Order: sequence, then C-alpha cells, then structure tokens
Amino acid sequence: MKNTSSRSMPLRTFLMAGSISLVLLAGCQTKEPAVPAAPAAVDSERLLGAAAEPANWMSHGRTYDEQRHSTLQQISSENVAELGLAWSFDLQTERGIEATSLVVDGIMYMTSAWSIVHALDARTGAVLWSYDPEVAKDKQRHGCCDAVNRGVAVWQGQVFVGVYDGRLVALDAETGAVNWSVATVDPELPFTITGAPRVIDGKILIGNGGAEFGVRGFISAYAVADGEQLWRFYTVPGNPELGFENAAMEMAAKTWNGKWWELGGGGGTVWDSMAYDPELDLLYIGVGNGTPWNQEIRSPGGGDNLFLSSIVALRPDSGEYVWHYQTTPGETWDYTATQHIVLADMELDGKPRKVLMQAPKNGFFYVLDRTDGTLLSANNYIDLNWATHVDMETGRPVEVAGARYRDETMIIVPSYLGGHNWHPMAYNPDTGLVYIPAQEFAAAYAQAADFEYRPGAANLGTDGVIGSLPDSQAARDAIRPLMQGRLLAWDPKTQSEAWRVEHTGPWNGGVLSTAGNLVFQGTADGTFVAYSADKGESLWQFPAQTGIVAPAITYAIDGEQYVSVNVGWGGAYALVFGEYVRAESLPNVSRVLTFKLGADGTLPPVEWRPTVVFNPPSRSASAELEARGFALYQDGCMGCHGLNAVSGLLIPDLRGSAYLHDADGWNAVVREGALAEQGMADFSAYFDREESEAIRAYVIQQAWRGKELRAKQ
Repeated sequence: MKNTSSRSMPLRTFLMAGSISLVLLAGCQTKEPAVPAAPAAVDSERLLGAAAEPANWMSHGRTYDEQRHSTLQQISSENVAELGLAWSFDLQTERGIEATSLVVDGIMYMTSAWSIVHALDARTGAVLWSYDPEVAKDKQRHGCCDAVNRGVAVWQGQVFVGVYDGRLVALDAETGAVNWSVATVDPELPFTITGAPRVIDGKILIGNGGAEFGVRGFISAYAVADGEQLWRFYTVPGNPELGFENAAMEMAAKTWNGKWWELGGGGGTVWDSMAYDPELDLLYIGVGNGTPWNQEIRSPGGGDNLFLSSIVALRPDSGEYVWHYQTTPGETWDYTATQHIVLADMELDGKPRKVLMQAPKNGFFYVLDRTDGTLLSANNYIDLNWATHVDMETGRPVEVAGARYRDETMIIVPSYLGGHNWHPMAYNPDTGLVYIPAQEFAAAYAQAADFEYRPGAANLGTDGVIGSLPDSQAARDAIRPLMQGRLLAWDPKTQSEAWRVEHTGPWNGGVLSTAGNLVFQGTADGTFVAYSADKGESLWQFPAQTGIVAPAITYAIDGEQYVSVNVGWGGAYALVFGEYVRAESLPNVSRVLTFKLGADGTLPPVEWRPTVVFNPPSRSASAELEARGFALYQDGCMGCHGLNAVSGLLIPDLRGSAYLHDADGWNAVVREGALAEQGMADFSAYFDREESEAIRAYVIQQAWRGKELRAKQ
C-alpha cells in the first residue's frame, strides 16, 4: 500500500492557518462552527445538522436524506455565465471516475479508479496526501462495470474507503496513514466494492457487488474505532437445510424455488444506494439483481425471490429488518433497485407525508411512505414495454405477455442498463422536482441454449449472441439514434414530466441541485452544463475533454462558493457499447474540475488519437470456428472488451492486438495470465486451448470487418 504526500505544512497547521470563515452566503442560514482542531472533525451532531452547514459536503448525498440539494446561492441562474475554472487536479488514470467528493472544512476527500484516495486543498486543488490500496489489477475480472469507486465517508478524524477487492480501510484524515483494514467479504469469492460507505452514529455501513459472478449479497456494519463487525444483513436466503439467520430470511426463502444457493448464492448485492431517516431511525438500502439474471434458471417455477430488486428498511444499530418494497418481483432483466434513494417530506392529497422516492432500472418512478413501505404512487418515467403499469392494489408491475422471454426472443425497453442507472438524481424542495439522469434503449433477451454455472464468471443465463449487435453496419447505424439519454425533471406529486433536455446519447452524469435555481450535470460527450432548475434552460457549459458520469458537488470557503465535478468516462455502457462511443476520441484524461465565479482557468490541450489501429492477420479459420468464437466471446469477454469485440475506450481494443498474429502468445494471455499485472486475468478455468483459439478467430474476423469499414469512410 502506498501513501504519498506533497504537503508544504502539516494538515493540522493548514486547517488552523486557513482561518476558514463560513459566512452567510446570499440568504443561506449557515452554521459557523469553530475552526476544527483536526481534519475531518465530523460526528453525529454535524451529520444530523448537515442541512445547516451548506459550506460543507460531509456525506455522500450531502445530507442523510440524500437529496443532493444545496442551499448555497451565491452562484445563481442570474450569474452562472460568469463561472470559470478555478483549479483542476489530474487523477493520472484513463479509467472511469464515478466518485462524489466530500468537502469538510476546506479539505476535499475523493477517490479515483482502483479505490485510490486523495485529500486536496479545496481552495486550490493542491494535493495534501494520497493513498493507493494497491488492488491487484486482475481483480477486475470480477467487476461487471469498470474499476470504479463512488467515494469515501468521514468521521472523527478518519476517512473510510471501500476497496475494489472487498476491504474496508480506515485512514488517518491528517496523514492518509492506514489506521485499520478489514476484509468485508470472503476474498476467495468474486465480490467487489464500488459503492461509497456511509456512517451512522459511529458505525460504517458498506455493501458489495458481484451478483453476476455468483455471490450471496449482504450489507454489514463495522465499528469506526477498530473495524469490528457489528452486524450483517443478508439480502437473500441461504441453503434452508443450514437454517436461517433471522425471521426475514425464513420469510424470504418461501419466495424462492430450486437450489439457488448452488448457483452462486442468489445474488442480491447492495452495491450502491443507501439513505437514513434519523427521526424514524431507519436505514434504507437498495438491493440488486439475481444470480443468474434469468429467473427461469435461478428459481424454476417462479417466485418473487426476496429481497432481489427491493428497497429494504433496517435498524442501523442492529441490522434488524423492518419492512420492504419490491420494485420488480422475480426480476429476470437485471432490473436492480440499487439506484439512488431520496427522502423528502411533502404534501400529497392534502396530507403531509414522509416519502421515499426512487427511479430504479425498471423504468417506473416510485413514491413510498417511508414509515412502512406503503406504495403511494408509481408511473413510468420513460417509454417502456415490459409492463403496462404498476397495480396500486398489489404494488406489482403488470407484465406484458412474453416479457420473460421463456419461449422467444424479446426486445425489451429498458435494457439491462436501465431507464436510470447508478448516476445520482437530485431533489429540489423549492421547485418540488426530482432531476433524473434518464436513458432509454432496448436490449434483446432470450433463453441461454445451454447454461452451466461457472463459479467466478459472469452467469447471466441469457443468449449472448442474441444480445449482440447486428452484423450489418446499416442496422447498427439505425440503432444509434434509438439509444437515448436525457436530463428529466420529474414532479413526484403528479408523477409527470415537467421538462426534459435531450442529450446525444445515454450514460450521462449524476445531478446537483442548488437554491440558485440551478441544476448541474455532465454529459457523455464531455460537457459540464448548468441548467435553470425551473425550466431546464442551458445557461452555461464547460468542455471537460472527456465524458462525465460522476455527480457534481458545491461548497464554500471564505465566502466564495465553488462547484466541483470529477470527470472521466467509464462504467458499464462505456465498456460494453464500444460501437456507440466515438470511433476516434480524446484520451480519457480523468480529473477533478472545480469552478467559481470570475475564474478563468483553462485545461491543457489534448491530442486526438485513433481508438484502434487495424493490422489483422489473414483469416484462415473456418466459419464454424468463428461462429463458436463469437458465442464464447459474448459469454465470457464482452463485459470488458465490448459487444462484438468493439472496445469502449477504457480497455485496449482486441481488434488491434498484436497477439492476433501469435496463437501461442494469445493463449498465454487468455489462459496463462501473461498480462495479469495489466488487468487481464487467467481464464484457463473457463476456456480450453481450442476455445481460446476460437475466440481469436472471431476477433480476427471482426478486425477485418473494422478495417474494411474504416477504408470506406
């Protein structure tokens, strides 16, 4: 593990010398704590009162309700055109950046790819310290969606990060030194951590990912002092013959069929969203998909399969189950409910209600009573075709005939990437609107012809070839305009659209709302934009030189308001849909970009470069071998290297690989781990020599296709 620092003074001295004055900013009611004696001086009192400290952004959603709304309004719709770049910090990576930065008393704590943590001077971007957990690069074989991390938590002088390989690490907030480290998962199993931890009353809460690869999901709580595990709540039941951990698991087991525990444990990982209501003392978690995706294999004969695709309320002190609401019973499309959860108090039908809101992957926007999980309303926020509506009597979506693709291929909207993915939305109590990074495109689903569970590999249970791109370039070009992305302003009271801004495609950034009548969002095509919160008018934009998926934050120091966003193209869409990422693109220069009024900073120019240089060997394989390689590639390689062997920029495009010319070298990479240190794991457990050669034959075929297509352009 590496820790580096370029501080010119001790961090404690920096904090004292900075004379951080949290002044009243244009109508904000701002708490003015004393200058802290130590960095990250965050405790229960400050987190519970975070709404009164808009100068800081002390937790993932700014406040426990996860509204991602700031009452700062020095920067407003009236003057946002004067916003300029104050500073930038180069993250020295070309991988995806999904982190929400935290700012506490003038210090920014953020994460980069591979769970690397940086502490920065939030005024200038100067690095104070950095910590690299040194994750083994071949661990990415167990990550569905890039080696990303969504941020840290802070508490009483410590910074907590969930590491990609499953560790939870506590760092000294002043030096970045490791205070303690614990394994939150069995390191022999294909778990990962990409989500940000949360802190409630001295307990660190963290979930995990890995459902596609075969795990049993859970969320755990650890003591801040030493990392002792305090409780664990499993989200799906284990083998009934071994007994159940609690009554909730016994209840859930009645909704499953077959022997799901033999197929990797059932899935249901808690890989992202959490929210907390201190008055009700309820922790809300979102639960993910099953293992495999296809319920026909996972739970033959059906069943709701609790708590997959559910919102679950727990007691944060004990992990005790309180209630649940399942958005997609018996899910079979990868329709997770791990998307952003927002809490708010509002009047509905003339009555004050404590509500919970979520726009999960399945395309419906839900408003629940967060005291008991009662469904208050639901409506589709995108055009979808797998269900007609949500039945308000049962709370269940009404599925269309054939949606479960048991007997034939179905083209389903939304796809497995959802109508809304992990990218956080925001709620503005002034406008009453929720701002959703929405997207709309289809996927083809069909039963896998021959399913065999493979421990540690992706186990979807769907036909990879059916789910691939068409061979015709004209057909591929016709799909592109159907892959839509937008910023959607949604009225949760009326369950209707207020306004929308269409983007050039899907997979755009998370959202920040402010009392200055502003909504900030980055886009997939590399622009950071400020919109008016009431009308959606574009008021200001900045070219970021790379796609943006992370959400912005805002904070204030010495009476100046800043807006900061972490940029760097990445995640599932960027990996899988390489065909729809620009064929010639800027390098993915990942950075922290921070803005304030009157600043005039610029970014250094970046040269354009080709994403792949085609130099394939001659095609000598039979059509049968190429077809076999196609099927193997789609099942085992597509998740990292892209549909139909077209890379999404984050990982080298196989069509340009020199190993295409060397069968032995290709085999050494695929089956012997020759490039393990660069992230390409040994896949000998899944492919024999003949299968490895079939994949090479298919990639050569696709390399020639790409070369010929480029020659025509």
